Amino acid sequence: MKEFLFIALGVLIFVVIFQIAKASEYVSVLKGEDKTRKQNNKINAFMLIGLLVFGLIGVWYCNELYFGKTLFPQGSASVEGEKIDTMLYITIAITGVVFVITQVLLFWFCFKYQQKDGNKAFYFPHNTKLELIWTTVPAIFLTVLVVFGLKYWFKITGDAPKDAIVVEVTGHQFAWEFRYPGADKVLGKTNFKLYTAKNNLGVDFDDPASRDDIHVNTTMHIPVGIPVKMVIHAQDVIHDVGLPHFRMKMDAVPGIPTTQWFTPKITTADMRKKTGNPDFNFEIACDQLCGANHFAMRGVIVVETMEEYKKWLAEQKSEYSALFPATPAPAEVKTDSTNLMSQVLPEKK
Repeated sequence: MKEFLFIALGVLIFVVIFQIAKASEYVSVLKGEDKTRKQNNKINAFMLIGLLVFGLIGVWYCNELYFGKTLFPQGSASVEGEKIDTMLYITIAITGVVFVITQVLLFWFCFKYQQKDGNKAFYFPHNTKLELIWTTVPAIFLTVLVVFGLKYWFKITGDAPKDAIVVEVTGHQFAWEFRYPGADKVLGKTNFKLYTAKNNLGVDFDDPASRDDIHVNTTMHIPVGIPVKMVIHAQDVIHDVGLPHFRMKMDAVPGIPTTQWFTPKITTADMRKKTGNPDFNFEIACDQLCGANHFAMRGVIVVETMEEYKKWLAEQKSEYSALFPATPAPAEVKTDSTNLMSQVLPEKK
């Protein structure tokens, strides 16, 4: 309600000023065409200054009103995200200062150099010094910002630490699925030719490394304080893994696996206490428009202690044992399991 009143007040002020200007214009017509032009020019100049002041107040007010509703006050939920936040603050500060200075100068010059009797415009077709200044200075600032951005980008998309936990993230219209390596800590191979209704990730169970892999839907569990490497896939169209609380974002492209890693620094339970929201959950969302139900392509990330993570992991069954419950353990697999596997895997050619 408060916001509506401020907007209504702003509109009312604009309407009043506009009506005053129109009334002044009608009065000025009676004084002659030249006087009308000068009068309108002066009014427009003052209105520009008013618009500048109103606009700057609006920017400040919107920041006061909505900043607390963004994710910035919560801080990054990952170690790497802290540096990304710092980079964003620096970028916003630099561009904000440039914006204010340029807008103030733009409106002030319009007011100061409005058309008046005796004023004569000065034209110059070329000024090498001026062009060097307004080309070089922005180029230097942009180069610094780009270099720092690339530095952070190469870090989180490069080699993950050796102790990182690997999670395969697969997106398809309109859900996320996750696969964890088993005791061997190696993800088994996948092949799009092996997609079936039961084996919807196309896991190649002929690969021994796939026999202990764990497949879960919708919810991704990760331990706090341990690097997490995401191996990202898409099955149909381009998706985008968006982890806003961790400041992570990476495209999921069909046929081209991508990787990104981060280190969560706060558990879901602690974040609920910090935000005062008992229903808080870290979110994984699709940040790339991918179809009619794009808005519903969301999942949950549970950040927990290592003890809780190990307990959860121990409670999970491997996808292989879920699909082939009558088959012996992976180390004792016999050739007669072929008939069972044919129920899940299409015939290879």
